[in-house]
Amino acid sequence: MSSDSKQQLHNLREEIETLRRAAHEDQKPVTLDQQSVGRLSRMDSLQVQAMAQAEDARRAQELRRIDAALGRIKADEYGDCVRCGEEIAPARLASDPATPFCVSCAG
Repeated sequence: MSSDSKQQLHNLREEIETLRRAAHEDQKPVTLDQQSVGRLSRMDSLQVQAMAQAEDARRAQELRRIDAALGRIKADEYGDCVRCGEEIAPARLASDPATPFCVSCAG
């Protein structure tokens, strides 16, 4: 089970890293040159930048969850709830292989 999960986690990690690289352009500072861009365009650009930064933060958090799950695989603790120690349901791990909690502890 953990080898399939490990591969799935690595695939998810690579997908997120690819998305982060692709979105890098939207995170660059917005130029506030009034001659080249109108006020509404600048506001739109600032909004796009803020949304890109929020999305990047969400992706960074997901990468931390994936890295933690890979660490649990390495420590032979994968599939056990980090709070109560009970086994996490295989269906739950299949839907979210980085989940650290069983259903009871997640709720």
